[in-house]
Amino acid sequence: MEKKIAKDLLSIKAVFFRPEEPFTWASGIKSPVYCDNRLTLTAPAVRLDVEEGLAELIKKHYPEAEVLMGTSTAGIAHAAITAHLLGLPMGYVRSGAKDHGRQNQIEGKLEPGQKVVVVEDLISTGGSVIEVVNVLREAGAEVLGIVSIFTYGMKKGIERLAAAEVKNVSLTNFDVIAQTAADEGYIRPEDVARLIAFRNNPSDESWIGK
Repeated sequence: MEKKIAKDLLSIKAVFFRPEEPFTWASGIKSPVYCDNRLTLTAPAVRLDVEEGLAELIKKHYPEAEVLMGTSTAGIAHAAITAHLLGLPMGYVRSGAKDHGRQNQIEGKLEPGQKVVVVEDLISTGGSVIEVVNVLREAGAEVLGIVSIFTYGMKKGIERLAAAEVKNVSLTNFDVIAQTAADEGYIRPEDVARLIAFRNNPSDESWIGK
């Protein structure tokens, strides 16, 4: 599944490698990779692979799941479609509480004690998804874990997830996508090591120009 999803994401440029002309993140860090998993929503064949894949991960790793909760906004559609496939209720968690109406941060019905799986599109440093987990826990939910389409496997993200005592299972990961990109001719074989060097230490730009 990891390689199949990697091929899917590369084919629609949801994950796009450009080691010769790095992108610049808002933080100023130079990155050889651009990720936009929202593109899966407008590619029906890829979308089906992704949602069926997420459903399989949930059945395998979180069989007790009672509710799916998407992250706002990227995880909402994936949570909705996957919940439909599994016949489960879903909702989503806002980045902050509304300033009007009922001032909800969690949208959708959630009862204290319900077993929840969080649906996320991409995990890098893990900060935003852990905030969602914390909001759900504060509301009394039992968070079984996270499912995501793609993870970088960055040290900071791994450490944060471990500290929060929450499990993440992804359809594919940075290492698989980098190797698949080389195998499929999107990048040169020698670029794989440069990409892994970036992933291991994003602030070290020594991989550029190699």
